[in-house]
Amino acid sequence: MKLSDVVAFLGHQVHVCRYREAGTLLDWMGRDLRGRRVLDVAGGDGYWAGLTRRRGAEAVSIDLARKKMVYGAALAHAPALIECDALRLPFADDSFDAILSVCAIEHFDDGGRSLDEMARVLKPGGQIFMSADVLSRADAWPKLRDAHKAKYHVQHTYTHESLGKLLDERGLDLVRHSYQFRTAAAERLYLSLSTYGGKVGFNAAAPLAPLVALGDRGAPNERGSIVLLQARKR
Repeated sequence: MKLSDVVAFLGHQVHVCRYREAGTLLDWMGRDLRGRRVLDVAGGDGYWAGLTRRRGAEAVSIDLARKKMVYGAALAHAPALIECDALRLPFADDSFDAILSVCAIEHFDDGGRSLDEMARVLKPGGQIFMSADVLSRADAWPKLRDAHKAKYHVQHTYTHESLGKLLDERGLDLVRHSYQFRTAAAERLYLSLSTYGGKVGFNAAAPLAPLVALGDRGAPNERGSIVLLQARKR
């Protein structure tokens, strides 16, 4: 394994939420992706798209962060990396069998337009696997909320209902959803880590991930910090 792959593994998978978040979406997508074309929207260095390539997919990752993409090109299972705007995808209609998007839509000025593009390039019967910031209880901690949004350029937040409505308007049916960081304590932890620890804090807090997962299993699947969705194009 190359040093770049070790660093990418530590950055993406040794993390209090990303491993479980993206890992769940990939589990929903399936282990055998041979013959399928997968697009990761705002995929950064393409790490998660690279995991779909390892499962047999023809994987493409798009982003505007050139520095991340240059780094990602050195990964052992690098997907095709294309620098472009998620609101103007340079692909033909019905080009992909599946779309992955890990906590990206909340950063777009126009989330609806990004979904327009995802729906356009997705084949009929194809599926979207995505996550988004919800921050269900963030109003209880306004300073943490505002600091998180400013630090990570969060333009909008979504629930499974609001995203489900946007997807339905674009010809996609919600298949399932799951919230993470469901309890009040876990939500406050998420906001505190983002505000005071940032990326390093999220990585350092990785040992807490099993406790957060355990708390989620015991809480209703109706709110949290992050929502995961699977939807199918009609």
